[in-house]
Order: sequence, then C-alpha cells, then structure tokens
Amino acid sequence: MTTPSERAETGRAARKRVPRSSHGRWIPSSQRPDPLTVLERQSVDRLAELVPIRYGRMAVSPFAFLRGAAAVMAADLAAQPHTGLTVQLCGDAHLLNFGVYASPERALLFDVNDFDETLPGPFEWDVKRLAASVVAAALQNGNTKAKAHLAALAAATSYRTAMRRLAGLGELAVWYERIDADELAPLVRGGRARVEGRLARARRRTSLQALAKLTETDESGARRIVDDPPLLERAGDLDRVGLGKIFSDYRSSLSEERRLLLDRFRFVDAARKVVGVGSVGTRCFILLLQGRDDGDPLMLQIKEAGRSVLEPYLPPSVHAHQGHRVVAGQRLTQAASDIFLGWMTGPEQRHFYWRQLRDMKGSAEVETMSPSMLRAYARLCGVALARAHARSGDRIAIAGYLGSSDVFDRAIADFAIRYAGQNADDYAQLSAAIAAGVIAAAPGV
Repeated sequence: MTTPSERAETGRAARKRVPRSSHGRWIPSSQRPDPLTVLERQSVDRLAELVPIRYGRMAVSPFAFLRGAAAVMAADLAAQPHTGLTVQLCGDAHLLNFGVYASPERALLFDVNDFDETLPGPFEWDVKRLAASVVAAALQNGNTKAKAHLAALAAATSYRTAMRRLAGLGELAVWYERIDADELAPLVRGGRARVEGRLARARRRTSLQALAKLTETDESGARRIVDDPPLLERAGDLDRVGLGKIFSDYRSSLSEERRLLLDRFRFVDAARKVVGVGSVGTRCFILLLQGRDDGDPLMLQIKEAGRSVLEPYLPPSVHAHQGHRVVAGQRLTQAASDIFLGWMTGPEQRHFYWRQLRDMKGSAEVETMSPSMLRAYARLCGVALARAHARSGDRIAIAGYLGSSDVFDRAIADFAIRYAGQNADDYAQLSAAIAAGVIAAAPGV
C-alpha cells in the first residue's frame, strides 16, 4: 500500500503529462463531430413521437442546450489530454443535476442527484462540465462574461479547496461526509429566506403530494393516474401486465429488508412520463403503489438506462447491466441514496433502474439567481462534487495535482468561458436547423 506522500506525488507527477494551466484551452478538434449528428444518433433508439419534445426543450436557451448535449461535450472532453486521475464520474455534472433529497433517516441532504451517464473517468471532466454550465447559466441571466468567469472560478476553487481538505481526513470520515441542507441558508447572503422557502417546498415533495397532483378517483372510487398526453399517459393493459412481470426482477435487486417493505405495497396504476431535457424520448414510467390505505402511497419511477455517453471514450463498465451501472454509481458517490433504488431488465431486453418519484427532491432555480447567489450556488456544487469524487477516487493524488495555488481554478474558469462560446454556436446551429424544418421541435411542452 502506498503512503499518503507517495499518493500526493503521483498527483503532482500528473502535472508533467497535463499541466494545470493547460485545462484553460479549448480548441475544437479538426475531427470534431457535428453536434446535431451526435444528438440525432441518440434519437435513433428513442420513442420517435417524443424526440421533438427533447429538441423543443433544448431550443429554449444555450443553457438548456448544454443540459441536453452531454453526448456532445463528452466527445469534446475526450479529444483533450486528461490527467488519468480516475473517479466515479457523474458524467453530466451541470448545475441542475445537483439538488436536495431525503436520506433514509429523513434528513434533507444536498448532493449530486443524476447518474444516468456515470462511469469511472478523469476527475476534471466533471469539473469542466460543472464550470461550463455555470457560465452558460450566468450568461443566460444577463451577467457579463467577467461575472460569469467569477462564478466558474468560484466552482473550481471550492472544488479544489474541498478536495484538499478531504485529502487530510481518514477514510471513514470521508465516507460519512455529507452536506446537510439546513446548513445552506446561512451561506447565501441576502437570500436566506429564498433558500429556506425552497427547502420547505422540497420537504413537501413526497409521494403523498404526488398522489394529489398526478392522480384522481374514477367513478368506481379507484385511484388512477391522470392522463396528460404527451407528457403523462396511462399505460395500457399490456403495459401493466409487462410491468407486473418485471416487478419481481426489480425486487431481487433490493436488500432483504427493503424487499419486505416493498411487499407491503400493492400495485394500483402505471403511466409513461416524459422527464428532463436530455432524457426525453427514453422510456420512463411511474408506478402508483398503495400501502396501508389510500392515504399511504408510494410512487416509483422506472427509467430506461442506456449506455453512458462517456462509454465510447473510457474503459467499459464493470457492470454489464446499464441499470446496475447507474445504481452502483449513485450508491458509490452519494452520501446517502434512495432506499428503493434498484434495477431490472424490461421488454426487448432494455435495461431500467427504479427509484422514488418524489422523495423531498428539489433543485435550484438558477435562471432567477443574482450574480452573488449564483456564485454561492456554484461554490456549493463544487464542494458536493469534490465530496462525491473523494469517495471513489484517490483524493490525495487529486489534491496533490490541484495544489495550493489557483492555477487549476483559473484554467477551468477560462475553459468554461471558451466552451460556453462553443456551446452557444452549437445552440445556434440547432435553432437554425429547427427554423429550416430540418429538425422537428415541439416548443413549450
């Protein structure tokens, strides 16, 4: 076993391969794939009738485009030199893939909360995507490039300082590290009331709240999910039969005590649901289950898990099942995870993972943040990302690479500004294709 000093030296040695200042560069490769071609390739295996909704959501703004274009940025990052310092990547670490949720002990935590693209890879890929999303959000909010640069710098600096702090802790201390949501409000100057309001709303986002919003009682008195096509459509009888058959596969992926808990609920109804931006068109369902009585619901989400957008550029996952890949990545990097997180294989041998639809989940409204609030939120996301990476990678080597100066931080902020410009160009290309009728988009859905 190597010593901490040897691990730190491994990190410092990586600077010779990839100097910290080099991260500030962004020069598109001469072989850069056309971004719309990348997106269209993803559409091939999606539900064709929903793909225009995806493009309509991506066409709202450059920031929305960035959210949906994880595959585009993955190709761009892979074309650049990397440190080789590996962590379990989120794979899509933009601002809105951080948020609050309830731990099994019902504490409200702040953490990374999306793992569809998770794979082991170079730590800086997540940092660069986070910083680029900070700049895109800042520019969308009308900030100057200087203020956008400061916000990205805040994210990178907080990542570096948090990683260096974690490098000095013991293994169990790092594993138990978490960000309690109740500690967030004092960190935001002038925005404490707003943060507390958002946290209060998150605490109300439970299966009981979803029951009131997404279901109704029919003539016979039975509870049913409300039809709201194309975003929410009740599953047909055949779909419900299929879902019943695969339920046992999902159940087997849970620990024994959670299987017992799940068995205390009975199936009531199911529906197909459109979610997110980049995920639109993948197969996603919600299930309504009932426990003790009608006032004791459990709503689960079943989401298709395809291959990670990072997979073409990294070693293959140790998990052959894509749902297992997502669940394992989430359990490894989150401070605490959903007790109903599991996976199974569905019709046509498609892979899925399961989780609660609403379990006090909440995300920030970055589009209304002032420059100072956005910087504070960027810092918080940087800390959360460092904590996630420290659990799965060699935090001491990464801290050794980052060092005590701000060379890395400034390089990441410079990259974010430059890449946001590339992203804006790609967004303009999508907008032009939609205007020309080359790509069909459903606005406002």
